[in-house]
Parts: sequence; structure tokens; C-alpha cells
Amino acid sequence: MINSFIKVAALAITIQAFIGCNSSTKNENPQTTTSETQKTTYKNRHVMTKSEQDSLTPDQVLQELKDGNERFNSGNFTQREHSEEIRKVATGGQFPKAMVLSCLDSRVPVEDVFDQGIGDVFVGRVAGNFINTDLLGSMEFACKVAGAKLIIVMGHQHCGAIKGAIDDVHLGNITSMLANIKPAIEMSKNFEGEKSSKNEAFVKLVAQNNIKNTIAQIRAKSEILKEMETKAEIKIVGVFYILRTGKLEFID
Repeated sequence: MINSFIKVAALAITIQAFIGCNSSTKNENPQTTTSETQKTTYKNRHVMTKSEQDSLTPDQVLQELKDGNERFNSGNFTQREHSEEIRKVATGGQFPKAMVLSCLDSRVPVEDVFDQGIGDVFVGRVAGNFINTDLLGSMEFACKVAGAKLIIVMGHQHCGAIKGAIDDVHLGNITSMLANIKPAIEMSKNFEGEKSSKNEAFVKLVAQNNIKNTIAQIRAKSEILKEMETKAEIKIVGVFYILRTGKLEFID
């Protein structure tokens, strides 16, 4: 009886020592702790600060967004802890690095396309990604007041607004909205082929010309943004988003 008790006690001591040894080893390697695993899972808890925004050049911001689109297409998203980011942005102000003018289309998730988080980009949206006074004022605020270094005008494949303008749709306020896209149709008049909304190649050309026209209108109608671009304080670029692939084509 006594021998059995001694054996059990010895076994218990051995097990306890083994557990203690493993616990010690785990504590010596912080990568295996729960908190560190959480930090690895959430790759980016960071929100842009003013000093970081100030240090960026327009070309650096453009490259960051290009890199973000590569991550979007590879599936290697930056995982973010949004609840923490929201609290930081709410108390620390906002210092986005770019302004994106996009179409209203729900298939174009702007922040996801560029793999950007809360507080990283201003986004303005209107069907057909054209410019008007309100959006120009928003861009001037984004760049001149809030310090954004890049304006992206982003159109996309299979745009309903572009097709509606081509088809000369008349329906309520949509009619006057589509009138903003008509200059891009005129710019595409030398297209060789069927000039209809059923021709994907023609729709794409009109969408690309609409991006070019929007950029020209920004420069023509905003002295503030034109001057900032001339001084290389900002950059204005156009991109065409391919719905099928998630990739971007940059418009010269």
C-alpha cells in the first residue's frame, strides 16, 4: 500500500515537473503566446498619422496603392482590427494619403481594391465617376486642407452609367446625370466598330475617355488642385478597374 502511494506521488511529481518545463519554454518564446499570435493575425493595427502623411510623396502613395491592388489580387489581404482603428481615428483626427473618385457601382469596393484601411483614403462616389462642383470641393478639402497626396479617378468595366449614356437613356434625374458622360462618347467617335452598349470594346473606350475627361475637368475647374499638381504636391491619375480580374489598368 505504502509502495503504491509512493509510486503515485513520484509519478505526479514527474508530470508536474514536465508541465512546468514546457511552460517555461513557452514563456521564453513570445511568438507562441496568445497575445503574440493575435498580433500576427492582425497584420496592421496602424492608422496614418500627420507626420507620416507629411513624409509621403505622391509617387510613394501611388506605389502603395498599386502594391495594395497586388495584395487584393493575390488574396494576401492586410487583416485589420477595425474596432481598434475606429477608436483611434475618432480621437486622433484623419490624415488620408489619397482621394479616390469612383463610380457608384457596388461591384467596385474601393478600399478593398487598394487594400486600404480606415483613415487611409477619402472616397467620393457618383454613377459614371464624373466631376461636379461638390466633388471638386471635396477633392480640394481632401488635398489642400487634409493633406492627401494623390487623386485617383477610377472607372470600371461594364459600367451601367456609361452604357446608359451611350444608349441616350431618358429617365428622371438620370437623364441630366448621364449628360456629364456625353463628352466621352464624342471623344470616342473615331472608334471602328459597332458604337453601342452591347459592344464591350466600345463601352470600355468610352469609359476610359470618361476618365480622361474627368481628369481634364479637374485641372480646368480647380485652380487649387491644378496649382498643387504643378508644384508636385499632388498627383492626379486615372485607372480602369477590371471586374473580372480585380486588376487595374492605368490611363495615360
